Amino acid sequence: MNGVPARRATSTLRSLPSNLAKRSNSSTRTHPFSSTPFRAAYTPTPRTAASSPTAAKPTTASNSSAIPTRLAPRPSSSTTTPRTAATPPTTQRFSPVAAEPPPPTARTSALASASKNQPSLTDLSAGLSDAPKSPTDGDLTEPKANTDWTTSYSGLGDARFEQGAVDVLLAPVSEEDVEVKPDGILYLPEIKYRRILNRAFGPGGWGLAPRGESIVTGKLVTREYALVVQGRLVSIARGEQQYFDPEGIPTATEGCKSNALMRCCKDVGIASELWDPRFIRKFLANYTKEVWVEHQATKKKRKLVIRKDDVVKYPFKETKM
Repeated sequence: MNGVPARRATSTLRSLPSNLAKRSNSSTRTHPFSSTPFRAAYTPTPRTAASSPTAAKPTTASNSSAIPTRLAPRPSSSTTTPRTAATPPTTQRFSPVAAEPPPPTARTSALASASKNQPSLTDLSAGLSDAPKSPTDGDLTEPKANTDWTTSYSGLGDARFEQGAVDVLLAPVSEEDVEVKPDGILYLPEIKYRRILNRAFGPGGWGLAPRGESIVTGKLVTREYALVVQGRLVSIARGEQQYFDPEGIPTATEGCKSNALMRCCKDVGIASELWDPRFIRKFLANYTKEVWVEHQATKKKRKLVIRKDDVVKYPFKETKM
């Protein structure tokens, strides 16, 4: 019994070289799939041009013998249908349809009629149609109103005023009433001129009569006025006022009237010192000062002229150069 395993081991060792030889021989054999190229299960039909049809490309015998054909190749026709160019897709644009207006009601009809009857707005930048009417138009019926101040010079230089009115008109201007602009120009507020005229002639004893319509340019409104005192012409002057926007034209017409009043009062002696160079230099030296200011928003510096008893106001702030 002990000799049986030994014999088996000996037979195993003897058969080992033969097994290795068999394996080497089997590895040297050419596998039928090792030299065969990979191909599809079916042969697609080749593309051919429409003008020159050709037959399908035949397969080699070696390939057909190596791999069995599972599916029969499609028969290639001698003529093929030419391809047509694909048309680009058309883009459909949405075109909204206008909504129909609502049916008219009593309220909408009333609003439409009111808007039609309303007068159209006039473009003030083209000018103002405010020419004064003459007495021949029929709207002036009183006897004293028959004078056409647009063209008349009635009473100009006929007689002097009473001494009481003369004293009021020629009174020296008070330094407390004089104001100074930032550029150093002296002026008297417009209300001061009206107060002096009221003291001299009484309220209602004087007035300004326009002598033409307003002339509106791109940046300026001008109009000629006549100062009428106690029914006679005293002075004629043209007022002017700048504006920066068409909506400011009505305000500019009032400024034009005030400017004409100031110029007419110069002829009757009211605050005539404001046109005297010596008075101007003396007033600037005694009552004004020059200060450097800075704009709080833009931070720009400039020099202003103000009264000594006045202070710099917003948006300026006093600073040093």
